[in-house]
Order: sequence, then C-alpha cells, then structure tokens
Amino acid sequence: MNLITYKNNLVYIPNLYKIRRRFNFPNLLMKIMETQKAIFAAGCFWGVEENFRKVKGVVSTRVGYTGGQFSNPTYKKVCSHKTGHAEAVEVTFDPSKVSYDELLDVFWSIHDPTTLNRQGPDVGTQYRSTIFYLNNEQKEKAESSKTNLKTSNRFKRPIVTQIVPASDFWQAEAYHQQYVEKQKKNMMPYP
Repeated sequence: MNLITYKNNLVYIPNLYKIRRRFNFPNLLMKIMETQKAIFAAGCFWGVEENFRKVKGVVSTRVGYTGGQFSNPTYKKVCSHKTGHAEAVEVTFDPSKVSYDELLDVFWSIHDPTTLNRQGPDVGTQYRSTIFYLNNEQKEKAESSKTNLKTSNRFKRPIVTQIVPASDFWQAEAYHQQYVEKQKKNMMPYP
C-alpha cells in the first residue's frame, strides 16, 4: 500500500515500497514534508499568484481571502467592501531552495507599496498591501525588510504596507486559482 500517515493525514506516495528499500525512509519523508507557508496581499491576487508561482522553490500557491471579520467569504462578498478581507496568496515554499527574505523581495518588486487600498486600476480595501506573518520570525523579517525599503529611498511616497498576524485563510473559488495560467492556455494564437 502506498499510503502513510504523517501528522494525522494520509499521504499517498507512488512507488513507496521502492523508496523504502532504497533510501532511509524517515529522513526522506521529513525532507519531502519540510515546507513553510507565507501569505501576501498586493492587489488583485491573479497577478500576485502568477509572480510567486514562477519563483524557484515555491512548491504551490493558492489564492484566497484573509484579514476579514466573516467566515467563508466569497468573491462577491469581498468585493462588497463589507467583509474586511484582502485578496491574498498563500505561498508554500521549500526553505532549502528559497528563503522567506527572497519571497519578501519578490513581494516588494511586484506592486506599489505606497498606494493605499489600490493597485493600478483595482481600488478597494481588498487590494491593500499587506504581509500576513505566521510566526515571530516572519514578523521580524517583514519589519526589517520594510525598514530597509524605506531607508533605500526607492519610493518617494511613504510605504503603506501593513504587517499583521495571519488570520484564517479562506481559499477563493476554483476559477480564481492559477487564473493567469488558465487564461494563457485559453488564448488563441493569431494566424
């Protein structure tokens, strides 16, 4: 059987019997499972997700809503400006291949952190610039990164990015997941 239990979850690993014979299985499993998460909001989550998906060491992404007052928000409810949620991207990454600091660099490079509640043509609190930290180490690194950016004078206006503790992350509807990638596949080439 190719199922194992890890942290109370059943995990399917193809060719498990071959892996067990060839490698020190507990160490291999720990290597497979050593990932971390980060959550960023930087405008419309479609483009933000696409930028993080391109980073080597990012294992997966999912778009959703966080930072609001209600459970199970929908896109329609978030766009009503009544839930307080931000459109955000949860990034799962392998810290042996990409660091949280490098993800912060990507975050700062893909949006304008000086515009309050907007990115480009998208306006509203759901488009705010926010780093949702999951632990004290992420908080310290995010604050340090923001301070370094402020002192670099890269931006003429003040940086308005919030750094706040992560709250519940609600996955967005399926059609929002990897939206940019899906649109590329649906584009018809010109003759």
